[in-house]
Amino acid sequence: MNILVIGDQLSLEEAKQKFGGTHTWYHRAMHFQLDEVINQVDVVFDFMPSPDSINNYRLRKELPVFFNTALITLKTIFGNNDVDQLMAFGFCGLPTFLNRELMEVSVRTESELPALALMCKKLGTDFKQVSDSIGLVTPRIICMIINEAYCTVEEGTATRSDIDLAMKLGTNYPYGPFEWCNRIGIKNVVDLLKSVYLTTRDERYTICPLLLQEAAGTR
Repeated sequence: MNILVIGDQLSLEEAKQKFGGTHTWYHRAMHFQLDEVINQVDVVFDFMPSPDSINNYRLRKELPVFFNTALITLKTIFGNNDVDQLMAFGFCGLPTFLNRELMEVSVRTESELPALALMCKKLGTDFKQVSDSIGLVTPRIICMIINEAYCTVEEGTATRSDIDLAMKLGTNYPYGPFEWCNRIGIKNVVDLLKSVYLTTRDERYTICPLLLQEAAGTR
């Protein structure tokens, strides 16, 4: 397949790790100069979507596009936009969340599920449908655990290394909370937690002051 990745180099590399090297890969760092490649590709992974970026796909409304919906929903991306024929799916494009055995994917309508299943089969990945909500499921949980780990350190209950070791041994997670935070990017973690809190107003997503300070580079 011909796959276009719109995002940074890290996003491209993780997509290649996830889907393998048998595909032909195209890469653009921004939504510029897409006209020359948009007609050559079979699917797009857009790691940096916005409502304005929808206009780039008007020439190929039938094109399957996976939009990074970690911080923005498909509903918000499309709004009242009239690109109804576009096959649009949501996924988490934050580092470490694409290259997993199971892809969490959202759709705008149930009618898009057959197209999603077909595309995932072509890509060679299993998937699980989740609701079109900020943070999806796994990213939201992981970032909340990272936040709680920062609270634990701030309270002086345990050290970072102890927390990382305890979580890996106790839950069989591949990384401890602080290791995972470094891989995801601390600012990405804060941005996700902020977005979820603003959407839900759930106090569980109130960001630990220590996490905010480190994200801002003040500590």
